[in-house]
Amino acid sequence: MDRARPLTLLLAGVLAAGGLAALTPAAQAADAELARNGGFEAGLDGWTCTAGSGAAVSSPVRSGTKALQATPAGSDNAKCSQTVTVKPGSTYTLSGWVRGSYVYLGASGTGTTDVSTWTGSAPDWQRLATTFTTGASTTSVTIYTHGWYGTPAYQADDLSLYGPGGAPVQLPAAPIGLAAGSPTSSTVPLTWSAVPGATSYHVYRGTTRVQTVSGTSATATGLTASTAYTFQVSAANSAGESPKSAAVTATTTSGGGGGNPGLPAHALVGYLHASFANGSGYTRMADVPASWDVINLAFGEPTSVTSGDIRFSLCPATECPNVESTADFKAAIKAKQAAGKKVLISIGGQNGQVQLSTTAARDTFVSSVSKIIDEYGLDGLDIDFEGHSLSLQTGDTDFRNPTSPVIVNLIQALKTLKAKYGQNFVLTMAPETFFVQLGYQYYGSGPWGGQDPRAGAYLPVIHALRDDLTLLHVQDYNSGSIMGLDNQYHSMGGADFHIAMTDMLLTGFPVAGNTDRFFPALRADQVAIGLPASTQAGNGHTTPAEVNKALDCLTKKVNCGTYQTHGTWPALRGLMTWSINWDRYNQWEFSRNFDSYSWS
Repeated sequence: MDRARPLTLLLAGVLAAGGLAALTPAAQAADAELARNGGFEAGLDGWTCTAGSGAAVSSPVRSGTKALQATPAGSDNAKCSQTVTVKPGSTYTLSGWVRGSYVYLGASGTGTTDVSTWTGSAPDWQRLATTFTTGASTTSVTIYTHGWYGTPAYQADDLSLYGPGGAPVQLPAAPIGLAAGSPTSSTVPLTWSAVPGATSYHVYRGTTRVQTVSGTSATATGLTASTAYTFQVSAANSAGESPKSAAVTATTTSGGGGGNPGLPAHALVGYLHASFANGSGYTRMADVPASWDVINLAFGEPTSVTSGDIRFSLCPATECPNVESTADFKAAIKAKQAAGKKVLISIGGQNGQVQLSTTAARDTFVSSVSKIIDEYGLDGLDIDFEGHSLSLQTGDTDFRNPTSPVIVNLIQALKTLKAKYGQNFVLTMAPETFFVQLGYQYYGSGPWGGQDPRAGAYLPVIHALRDDLTLLHVQDYNSGSIMGLDNQYHSMGGADFHIAMTDMLLTGFPVAGNTDRFFPALRADQVAIGLPASTQAGNGHTTPAEVNKALDCLTKKVNCGTYQTHGTWPALRGLMTWSINWDRYNQWEFSRNFDSYSWS
């Protein structure tokens, strides 16, 4: 949270491209067309596109009634590919028609020299073509087309691979070894053995196909707590789909108390400037209105960035002349709790950088936070790590298995605190969109390096603690434009931004475009929307009317505008704001609007 000015975070990208077009030789008499559905008349049948980037469209087309349209996004180049059976030591011609900027056509796995050709600008249909010769033992190649990172959508049509046909592709065998890992309240991880000749795998929940992946693992998401589910997997290639594997059954957990029944169905969360003043004025704990269901004390801060030693004290009288005594403050906390409210210590903020880079810092964090909770009789902990508190080391690429010490130690510390205080311990988090939703495009330093290592860095923490997490309220403010699941950029200040950002949390998304690394959806009761209480509180202030539109769309599927959500979530927990002090400064506009909103 920002005490004085918004935090601006930027990513820079580099566009690079290269290729060589080759002339098309005369086809041999025995040659045949080998590409399946090269005109996309049967949709994407036979083709696999990364991160859901491709679709068959009816306009523009070069011939027939359909063509491919694919949209690159950040770290995804919208690659659509197909594996084709070929003969060893044979020559093939690859060709196709494309439209757009920086569009590529190529072949990989040739056994000799992989080839590609491209165009930097094709405002109308342009033919690309190249040739290659397969290696002495090559029996299949992958043909593909793709765009370039962050550029607009491109189109492709009439893709062709011409040459000697290989031996007929055999239908793959049914997968074996299907096993379920440790379930959470809403997910089940699945693994199985690779099947020779398979190019993809279909995952079934009951009789419904729910996922298609290229690897030998998947995570079933969006499940109900304490429920048994049955899964099967089939293998697929260009010949078709295998029989299904033997079934495996797994039961989701009860949720570990993360939902916390002590909260109302729809809660209002606010930060109270308890340790400082910043122009909004000091508000005593006893003067916080009953509207606020969760009160986060801002802030507990470390003695140094890497010490893990967190301290909290009331605002000094020289800065806050109307500050209450410590005894009155503690008494007011007890009164709030007696009225059913939750009071938490929030750690971090813009000025409170916390890096638990060692196990010693981790242990100090646990002991010092425990001391604050015990001294003030608090209900739990809010993690508001910002700036450079969390970042991913080079090579830490899987949010499900983090290796960066600051991430691993924070997860362990929070699990220790949860275990110490029990099921009613309230755990909340308030990351910025840069550390969560930006993970749809970028994760850490990226596969080639050079990206901001903080991108998406909260994802492993949220994922590891999803069964212990009471509330996630991402800060939908002080943020640049962020790409949603529609592969469009959304900007702060209106209902659209909150709808798109919240839909990502409640739907789940592939991290950095990798469909094999899917961040599972959170439960609706775990999610609140974070907003500034006034124009003075931060960039991205949203008027009450726009706030209500966002709630209408997410909970009732009305007033959605152009963005189409992936569900309807009447159990959405509520709203968070920075801050109670700024809301008071603004005549309680934010909380009064929340109180008057009709959730039914």
